[in-house]
Formats: sequence, structure tokens, C-alpha cells
Amino acid sequence: MAPVPTERDLRLDLFRGLALWLIFLDHIPSNLVSWVTIRNYGFSDATEIFVFISGYTAAFVYGRAMAASGFIIASARVLKRAWQIYVAHVFLFAIYLAEISYVSHSFDNPLYSEEMGVLNFLNNPDVTIIQALLLKFKPVNMDVLPLYIVLLLWFAPILWLLLRSPSLALLVSAAIYTLSWMFEWNLPAYPSGDWAFNPLAWQLLFVFGAWCALGGAGRLARWTKSRVVVGLAFCYLAFAFSIAMTWYFPMLGAYVPSIVGEAIYPIDKTNLDVLRILHFLSLAVITVRLVPPDWPALKSPLCWPAIVCGRHSLEIFCLGVFLSFAGHFVFTEVSNRVFMHVVVSLSGIAIMVGAGALISWYRRIERQGSGPRPPATKPGYAGSEA
Repeated sequence: MAPVPTERDLRLDLFRGLALWLIFLDHIPSNLVSWVTIRNYGFSDATEIFVFISGYTAAFVYGRAMAASGFIIASARVLKRAWQIYVAHVFLFAIYLAEISYVSHSFDNPLYSEEMGVLNFLNNPDVTIIQALLLKFKPVNMDVLPLYIVLLLWFAPILWLLLRSPSLALLVSAAIYTLSWMFEWNLPAYPSGDWAFNPLAWQLLFVFGAWCALGGAGRLARWTKSRVVVGLAFCYLAFAFSIAMTWYFPMLGAYVPSIVGEAIYPIDKTNLDVLRILHFLSLAVITVRLVPPDWPALKSPLCWPAIVCGRHSLEIFCLGVFLSFAGHFVFTEVSNRVFMHVVVSLSGIAIMVGAGALISWYRRIERQGSGPRPPATKPGYAGSEA
């Protein structure tokens, strides 16, 4: 059986918190501050970080439960978490629609409804609500939670296999990914098309994260520490950066051989293109090299804001969706100057940090008032979920 980690790595919360900030910035249309996010300088973006860490933390939490209590109990916990995220998604959907509809009618600007993908709901609310409950209808910026729900629904069997035969589990995941590309498998969306994040493809990154948590990272250590591998990672990031620059400066495209363009395009986000996976892995290799688990800054005030957001990722993600539309509203109705872009972006991140701190305080008070509890391996992680 694969070893189950006993201590949670602070780097998980740090980089998941950073990913939540980047997602928030990227979700605000025409946000100039989003130029600081990684999506502009390579093939992958914060979504890959979020999904990988979610798989890693899911294995960390539920792997211990399955090892200690068996498949049935662990499966029940996984399904409970999937249900919690589903309920959060439904509440987010309802409040998000109310926010968009109120602003659209109050300021007599129907473009809000069209831009945020809710026009179909306003025209056919009865049918659209049913489709939303079935996770087929998703407004703009609301694709991540349905993906996470579906990934959790089938996670218990793959976790069971990961604990007994990690390599076989990873091969099964890779096979599903390959078949989804070969036969163009995806889940249907409403009113037309497919899911923006194909779960049959994105599960590979989620399972890979779980595989790393259950001993895979240790098996890869000699590779991630290799100077050759780190050098290749830097070279790939440089290649991705040079290609990305041609998207903003078309004149640079003349220096890219046509055979290269034919080989790499289109770089499909929906089906998690291999180029995106390689870009994420290159970033991960360099990050592991530069930020070790015992990095002193992880316990410093500098990293605390991101860590406290990453520790409560579900709540902070939902808040980020509301804030991103609020930012869009400010840019449209108040001011679209560069200064306002900076103010809105920094204010949104500050609100997310404040919310994370408040949730941490509230949960700490709950623990103090509920009688003796077993000691946690690290402060703030007792009973935490993926």
C-alpha cells in the first residue's frame, strides 16, 4: 500500500492561495493587472495549479481516512465533500445570477447578462434552472466547481487503486485522458456545446496530484533535483514564453517556423493540451527546487495572506467570483483608468485575505469551544478538507 503523508505541506496552501488570487485577477474582463498572471507568459494558467493541488490535498485527507477506516467510510467522506461543493455551487449560481440581474436592470445595461453568459437564463429560467442543477448550464467564471465535483465523484475508486498500485492508477488515468482525445469524449453543456473543462481530460492532473501525495513525489525526487531536468524545464518555459509573445506582438511570429506553429496549435485548454501539462510540470520542477518544504518564509507574515486563502479555498473561490463581477462593474460604470484597475485588484485580494482570516478565526473559536480534540500535526489543519 502506498504511504499516506502525515503532515500537510504549507506550500500547498501557499500556491493554492496564489492560484485563487490569479484566478480572481484573470476573471475580471480587461483587467490590466491580470498581466502579472502566468497565463500571459506561457501555455498554462492558475487552473492547472488549483486542480493539481486539489488532487494532492484530496489524497492527503481521504487517503488517511481510507487507510484507517476502509473504503466505505472514506467514500462516504469524499461524497459528502462533493455534496458540500455542489451546495456551494448552487448557492453561488443563485447569488451570482441575482448580482448580475440586479446590476443589469439597475443600470439599464443588458450587455452584462450577455457578457456573463446568463442571457439564456433570463429568457428561459425554468429550463435553465434544471440544467444548472444538472451542472450543464454554467455562467462565465463558474466552470471550476462543477469540474471539482465530478472529479470527486469518482475519486474514491481511484484513491483505492492509488493506495494499492499507484503506477496502475496513473496508467488508468492516462488511458482515460488519451481516449477522451481520440474519441472526443466530453460532457454536454447547455444550451449547446461541451464543458469548458473536460473532466475526462482534467482528471489526469487531479490524479497526478494525488499520486504525488501518496509517494509519487518522493519517487520523482531524483528527477526533480537533476540539473538536466531543471535545465530542460527552464528551456521549455523559455520556448513557451517566446510563443506567448507572438500572441501580443504578431511581428514576432515571423521568427517562428511554420512547422512549429502547425505542431503546437491549437493549444486546447478544454481538453488540457499536452503542451499545457508540460508547461505546468516545468513550473512545478523549478518551484520545488526554489521553494523547499522547510523554507523559512512559509511561516513568515509575507506568505501568510496567500496561505490563509489557500487553506479555505472553497469559500475564497466563491468570493472571488462575486468580486470579479464587481470589478467588471466598477470598470464599466465608474472608471476604467489604470489606477482604478490597481485599486480594484488589490482591494479584491485584500477582501479575500480578510475573509480567509475571519474563517480561520471562527473555526479556531469553534475548536476551542467544542471540548478536547486530538492534536493536529500542524496548527489550523485539524479536520480540514480538500
